[in-house]
Amino acid sequence: MRLFGIETEYGITRDDLGEVDSVVESMELVRAHLTASFERRWDYAGEDPHEDARGFRVSGLAQDKEEDEFAKIDAHRPFSFHEMKSDLVLANGARFYNDHTHPEYSTPECRTLRDLLAHVRAGDRIVQRAADRRNKSLGGAHVRLYKNNTDFHGHSYGCHDNYLVPRSVQFSKLIAGLLPFLVSRQVIAGAGKVGIEAQESGFVAGAYQLSQRADFMETELSVDTMHNRPIVNTRDEPHADRTKYRRLHLIIGDANMCEYATALKVGTTQLVMDLIGRGAAPILELDQPVAAVKQVSRDADLKATVRQKNGRSLSGLEIQEEFYAAAARTLAGSDAESDWILREWGETLRLLTQDRTQLIGKLDWVTKLWLLETFVREEHIGWDDPWLASLDLEYHNVNVERGLFLGLEAEGKAWRMTTEADVEQALSTGPHDTRGGLRGLCVRRFPDQIKSMQWERIQFSGGLIPKTLEMGDLFNPEDVKACAAIFEAAASPAEALTVWKTRKDSPS
Repeated sequence: MRLFGIETEYGITRDDLGEVDSVVESMELVRAHLTASFERRWDYAGEDPHEDARGFRVSGLAQDKEEDEFAKIDAHRPFSFHEMKSDLVLANGARFYNDHTHPEYSTPECRTLRDLLAHVRAGDRIVQRAADRRNKSLGGAHVRLYKNNTDFHGHSYGCHDNYLVPRSVQFSKLIAGLLPFLVSRQVIAGAGKVGIEAQESGFVAGAYQLSQRADFMETELSVDTMHNRPIVNTRDEPHADRTKYRRLHLIIGDANMCEYATALKVGTTQLVMDLIGRGAAPILELDQPVAAVKQVSRDADLKATVRQKNGRSLSGLEIQEEFYAAAARTLAGSDAESDWILREWGETLRLLTQDRTQLIGKLDWVTKLWLLETFVREEHIGWDDPWLASLDLEYHNVNVERGLFLGLEAEGKAWRMTTEADVEQALSTGPHDTRGGLRGLCVRRFPDQIKSMQWERIQFSGGLIPKTLEMGDLFNPEDVKACAAIFEAAASPAEALTVWKTRKDSPS
């Protein structure tokens, strides 16, 4: 059963201030989405990032200490923790909130790549529209948003792809299969980056690399996400029935502007997990995965090789080819979307070897490199010119009037799977076959009767007995549609829950 989603943290700044308080700016941006006053609805009690999928619970995270420091700094602010977070659940089932120093948009759960791409684009538009409203109140186009992963000053923010995984698949097997795949996935999903950067050394201009996140990967496995960043995050927070499911939460990915790159990033990862579940993934063990992430990223010619524990060395492209070959042997003919992914994956790997110019407008790192090479040639500057880092940043500007990628797309030079009608629908409605769409439906129909929300449940107000819609095991698309039809027709949440319970309890 396929279910996935993407969380995007946006870079935010103001060009009218010498020093930007990103906490306040992120909060004000989220608040600008509202047409009424903020009401707390998100239930943080349901979140527990300390459970580790390797079978233990950590007593503390590095980010816990940072949150304590934030709390001390925030003590002077004239608003509470929940007011600062301004956590919103939108009518399309998405979540939009202040992740302390960055506005974050989490898509609703999606079952198809087309739905996912539409909701990712809807997120970009929602945050930019909030910026437009914020700028109107400021009297100028001062707030700027970037869908990227670095500020070029040693700080990284994430774009996390998430997948529903059967708990029957051993986590150790997931790790073994995913590590080499994720190390090499950047050859198709990297966003491209000028220079090399690290928290300890700052930014070094000059080189061009495939990925923005590669510089910030520090370990193979960890439950942390903000420090000691891992290739595979081990947080065991399924947002579902934990006896049946786990959630794979990947923080290594770049924020892509190209729809094609996003589709391949998520689509190929899903196929690799299908391979792992069938015991058909290629057996590859990298000698030093963390070093390999950086080696692969820092060679735009795709010739750098990384050593395996058996002594054999492979390039990132060759690793991808091994995974593609296994997927083609095992999964061809499974369904139309799998066949599309396989066809495009194979063609992309071929073009990366033979003619990558055909991937301009499809892969971000290829598109950005083409733009920068053109600029370097026309302006007669070197790759260490600070102008290039500025252009790199503007590639990711989500304002259609300023963003370099969006300008290319407007000229018809970028591949799209979505239509404008798809995106318009995703702005206001969630997928019809996932609980994300059901969550959005409840927000639209009963906004004043929602007491609290989490990914897997909605609690409604009124009466002495809590009325809760439990969605921890609500993944069958026909069940989702049936539940949505009940909530669409009901006069109240109580009526809908009564009818839904009767349906579930009745013999099939």
